[in-house]
Amino acid sequence: MNINSKRFLSDLHELRTIGAAGVGKGVIRPAYSKADISARNWLADKFAQAGLTPHYDPVGNLFGLAQESSILIGSHSDTQPQGGWLDGALGVICGLELARLSRENNGPAISVVSFQDEEGRFGVTTGSAIWADILSLEEADNLIDKDGLQFSNERKKISKNSLDFVNPNRFTGFIECHIEQGPWLYEANHTVGIVTDIVGIRDMRITFNGQQNHAGTTPMHRRIDAYQLMLSFSQLINDRFRNVVTPSTVWTTGHVRIEPDAHSIVPGKCTFSMQWRDGDDQRLDKMENIIRSTALEVADRDGASVDFSKMHGLKPVQMDQSLQDILRNAAENACPNRWRNIQSGALHDAANVAKLMPAAMLFVPSIEGISHDFSEDTNEQDLIDGLTVLAKAILN
Repeated sequence: MNINSKRFLSDLHELRTIGAAGVGKGVIRPAYSKADISARNWLADKFAQAGLTPHYDPVGNLFGLAQESSILIGSHSDTQPQGGWLDGALGVICGLELARLSRENNGPAISVVSFQDEEGRFGVTTGSAIWADILSLEEADNLIDKDGLQFSNERKKISKNSLDFVNPNRFTGFIECHIEQGPWLYEANHTVGIVTDIVGIRDMRITFNGQQNHAGTTPMHRRIDAYQLMLSFSQLINDRFRNVVTPSTVWTTGHVRIEPDAHSIVPGKCTFSMQWRDGDDQRLDKMENIIRSTALEVADRDGASVDFSKMHGLKPVQMDQSLQDILRNAAENACPNRWRNIQSGALHDAANVAKLMPAAMLFVPSIEGISHDFSEDTNEQDLIDGLTVLAKAILN
């Protein structure tokens, strides 16, 4: 059973035109944006043409359903605010092509999914988290994005097309194909990676409350500068993590917002996000304790205060061993000695779906390890080889 690589690549390139950034192959298609909704409508038409039944659930997760019990293949089609063309889209188009190929050759039933808001406009893998009952719809409806827009209002944009949530019992398992978003496969000249586990992730916002004051008349030694508190915190964290973390542990500061953000005013407030990832849940707990205690220490030292938002995140998740073995056998058959086992340092919808059914992931290389950037790319032969491994695993 041979894949139709021309059709597969054509669909991938057509999808990237929806929300095209105009810079390289970059795409701007955040959740619930006009481009995101247009892309989902395009996918729904493709699903129908492939003999699948398009089905939007209440939050905009889009399924292409086979009539009978089936394996589910997919990922997401929303992007980062400055995203690449393959992050998520690859897995959805792999599912579409395999569903068509299987139908054309009387193969096993395959359904396809594009989950909503994987990229976290409102939370962490929001659409699949709601479907897996990790996040309740009531809780999700109260989520607010960085611009103050509420999830409950944004999801109304697709409400005219939405039906009930799909019963996960109709699926026998889930496989997500994705770009690695890291350097290891590319640097080792490996064709695919079989994901063994997905690291855990913690994410929260921290706010230092200092004293807003005149920038010209307030002596340096008398300032309670909220931005400087954040800088002190960051320096201390890097030192205090040293004896706790491993080479694969990562942590990132983002979303820095200074108030009142004026050059003649000492900042009275600084809010920023703190995210950390590791494959060991206990290590994540230790890091959280260090973050909280260090922030409190910095605030207390300078007579300031600190606030912590609600914690978002997921625990580390193991991929299904049986599905891993099937993918390994297919990889060895399709690209002998050019595959490896690999841990996912990025969060994916498969981590949520694993709560519902056996789940697995397949990675293909990212050129120079770059993702979440307009320059994100993968050699087209690697895309085809990844689809070939999936086809051998599922259809044979």
